[in-house]
Amino acid sequence: MSSASINSACLSSVSPAQSSSLRRPALRVFARLGSSSSPPSLIRNKPVFAAPAPIITPTLREDMGKESYEEAIAALQKLLSEKGDLKPVAASKVEQITAELQSPADGKPDFDPVERIKSGFIKFKKEKYDANPALYSELAKGQSPKFMVFACSDSRVCPSHVLDFQPGEAFVVRNVANIVPPYDQSKYSGTGAAIEYAVLHLKVSYIVVIGHSACGGIKGLLSFPFDGTSSTDFIEDWVKIALPAKNKTKAALPNADLPQLCAYCEKEAVNTSLGNLLTYPFVREGLVNKTLGLKGGYYDFVKGSFELWGLDFGLSSSFSVKDVATILHWKL
Repeated sequence: MSSASINSACLSSVSPAQSSSLRRPALRVFARLGSSSSPPSLIRNKPVFAAPAPIITPTLREDMGKESYEEAIAALQKLLSEKGDLKPVAASKVEQITAELQSPADGKPDFDPVERIKSGFIKFKKEKYDANPALYSELAKGQSPKFMVFACSDSRVCPSHVLDFQPGEAFVVRNVANIVPPYDQSKYSGTGAAIEYAVLHLKVSYIVVIGHSACGGIKGLLSFPFDGTSSTDFIEDWVKIALPAKNKTKAALPNADLPQLCAYCEKEAVNTSLGNLLTYPFVREGLVNKTLGLKGGYYDFVKGSFELWGLDFGLSSSFSVKDVATILHWKL
């Protein structure tokens, strides 16, 4: 999907029925994606860590332990000294046991999750925390991030890594397919609470929704039939929030294959989430008061590129936030 096609999309906010009932023909509320045709490219040293030893059910080999291997080798060597004719067999067995003792059974290095976490924290503590005491001393007093970021849970697209956010810069929510659900006090309260906290209490300046290439959640959105049956406990119900993006993608590319549809829909789903953000009254209030801005982003980790676009929001005349909240209903 090109930047131009994204930028030309409009998010309509006033239905004909609502306009006639309000009888304010001069009123126009608009929210549209930015018109720019070329989005800008962005391209103490002792460990403080304690963790109990993992509780495991030992396998046969682990249960034997190193001592057992050494005892076996000693026994074979004794047997070899007593019976010379067993020398080739014993030598082969000693070599086999020694090799097994020195390497994992599957031939691959063992992965120890506790050691990985421990070493990661030690490196962070030494190279970042201890190296920048002023920053972490300030963060201990509180946080005042400029950004709230919605990003995918995909392990390849950590926004702090991709955009080099430092601690305290971004209040981040990550979920499958970086989806923002519409305002609903009976569902999705976790997302609603995060948005409310970020906007009203942290007073972030921008909310950024970042999509990415090769998104499994978007592939699921395009692949699930949504015919009343379900093959998952949670995923289908979650990604169907972005069904408007799927419908727009199918309409725009009726003959495209799945990879093409995914690439287009990954960006269109960001636009759907930007529209859903406008269903939150405190987001609308921030936009009207110009204390808050909305941005859409797309990270292509295959090409190593990043696109950014905006959402323009305004009124054709001066109206109160209450008026806007009354007339602004999103039907995506």
